[in-house]
Amino acid sequence: MKYKFVIFDWDGTLMDSAAKIVNCMQLAARQCEVAIPTAEAVGGIIGISLRPAIQKLFHITDEALTDRLFEAYKNAFIEQDQTPSPMFNGTEQMLTSLKNSGRTLAVATGKARRGLDRAWKNTDTGHYFSFSRCADDAESKPSPDMILQLLAEAGVDKSNAVMIGDTTFDMQMAQDAGIARIGVSYGVHAQVHLERFAPLAIVHSIAELESLLLSQ
Repeated sequence: MKYKFVIFDWDGTLMDSAAKIVNCMQLAARQCEVAIPTAEAVGGIIGISLRPAIQKLFHITDEALTDRLFEAYKNAFIEQDQTPSPMFNGTEQMLTSLKNSGRTLAVATGKARRGLDRAWKNTDTGHYFSFSRCADDAESKPSPDMILQLLAEAGVDKSNAVMIGDTTFDMQMAQDAGIARIGVSYGVHAQVHLERFAPLAIVHSIAELESLLLSQ
């Protein structure tokens, strides 16, 4: 078993939540009376922590406006938007297989801690993961901080860890942390952009990801 420590991104890698994130960001923009971003533009910032994502998306540095958009997005996500965010098909089977094979699973996500906790509760998947780092715990992706903290807490050598993600932020984070990485093409960033970070592979489904991880 080469990669006994498997770190997953959440949105766009395990959970099909891109449509909800886009809708909520557009609702927040409308509420705050700023230009409504396109779905493609929102997709470009999915994966990094919410505050820097907002500032990057709307090209702003104004903290007051950032705060307004931040709160409007959170409200839309929890109270207004009803877009479903299911786990990708086969995710629970893959997580079960990995756990049964002796792998230790972790999450590195730009979600806030309460957002990840809510997702775990709604999907009953939190029990699969032994470690996690969220936006509240570490520097935003693509900083390697989340991964370095996870490795230190778990006592795992870099050579035994692999990062799975759908964005260039995930790939750069893993590259800068010095660990192996696998891209997934079914998320928000195009395969051509993921390939820039020399991943071990780019997979096109959860089933393909499961097969690859179990072979490592």
